[in-house]
Amino acid sequence: MKKIMLTALAIATIATTTQAQQRKDKAKFVDYKPGFYENSVLKGIEEQEQTKAEAPKKKGFKIDVSQIIDAPKSADEFTSWWKNDAISQGNTGTCWSFSTTSFYETEIYRQTKQQVKLSQLFTAYWEYVEKTKRFVRERGNSLVDEGSEANAVTRVMKTYGAVPFDQFTGLNVNAKVYNHSIMIKEIQAYLAKVKETNAWNEDAIVSTVKSIMHYYMGEPPRMVKHLGKDITPQQYLKDVCKLNPDDYVDVTSLMGKPYYEKVEYEVPDNWWHNADYYNVPLDDYMKIVKAAIRNGYSMTIGGDVSEAGFDSKNSNLAVVPTFDIPSEYIDENARWLRFTNGATTDDHGMHLIGYKEINGKDWFLIKDSSSGSRNCAKDNKNFGYYFFHEDYIKLKIMDILVHKDAIKDYMVKFTK
Repeated sequence: MKKIMLTALAIATIATTTQAQQRKDKAKFVDYKPGFYENSVLKGIEEQEQTKAEAPKKKGFKIDVSQIIDAPKSADEFTSWWKNDAISQGNTGTCWSFSTTSFYETEIYRQTKQQVKLSQLFTAYWEYVEKTKRFVRERGNSLVDEGSEANAVTRVMKTYGAVPFDQFTGLNVNAKVYNHSIMIKEIQAYLAKVKETNAWNEDAIVSTVKSIMHYYMGEPPRMVKHLGKDITPQQYLKDVCKLNPDDYVDVTSLMGKPYYEKVEYEVPDNWWHNADYYNVPLDDYMKIVKAAIRNGYSMTIGGDVSEAGFDSKNSNLAVVPTFDIPSEYIDENARWLRFTNGATTDDHGMHLIGYKEINGKDWFLIKDSSSGSRNCAKDNKNFGYYFFHEDYIKLKIMDILVHKDAIKDYMVKFTK
């Protein structure tokens, strides 16, 4: 019996090894080709002189996806949860708001069955205000830029509430697409002058920044119209959406910090130095992602999309190429090395909305607001979506925002 078991084990090992060796990824240098960003976003921006001065794009080193045969081809293949259609963030750095707003819309539906469309730019507006306030209080030693983190939406909601999309689109009357490039430059130039002259009048400074935003974004409503009544954005969040921001947690896996403690995620976009990230070992991190999506919980994810295995021109795939690191060697050390040496950066926020298992490995359906996710959607079925292999999540996605019930089995370890 032992001999038979050992023989079976040996055969299984050989089969697994052979299967792992079958794929040997290759890459090539490819010319940059204009995509959705150039053909749709930039053409919709009235300040066309901004695009004329752009430097020519260099060739990119990208994986040859033709050899990846065991990958999803369509978003329809996935088991996924309810979501609104993907909306382009245009020429802005507000992916954190678009992705997390989408996540909260899905959460509202999961808990109440309401199909609600929320304003992403309402949150972004008040986040700019909060950044400005901190800039003043830190006497210029705090970042004011477009980027932020998923839990910024949670924080803003706690203070300012939420409003429906149709009551604040965040587009001024003449704009066709979102464009914050000139707006943020004007805000930064004004704040630089404030710092230079030591004119630290917070009320005046915030008022000026708001006036700049009102020109480019419009002024957010103070009241929400709902069923013929006027209610505050805070009431809309609590009484209509029935969303409790305190029910949501950020989870990360950072080898260089204590596990099962709350830690700071030290990246520039965490500009207020939030230290409420639940830090877990990488194996637990992946178990949380896989169990959550299977149990009906979607999540916001954040991480690096500037990789050779991230292909937005020829496919919607994100994989870890074997020439980067073979799958079996992806562990906490590989993840931490790339984060600490800058190979993994905090580029982008997205909404993980579904899953599909192929040959024992998970692929995840990612809803996205960036232009890249719109390049390969020839039939519009994949418009605004990526397909992430689980190895990519494991190595390059640094944090998730999810309902606390999705990690309740792990929470007890944080209370000890």
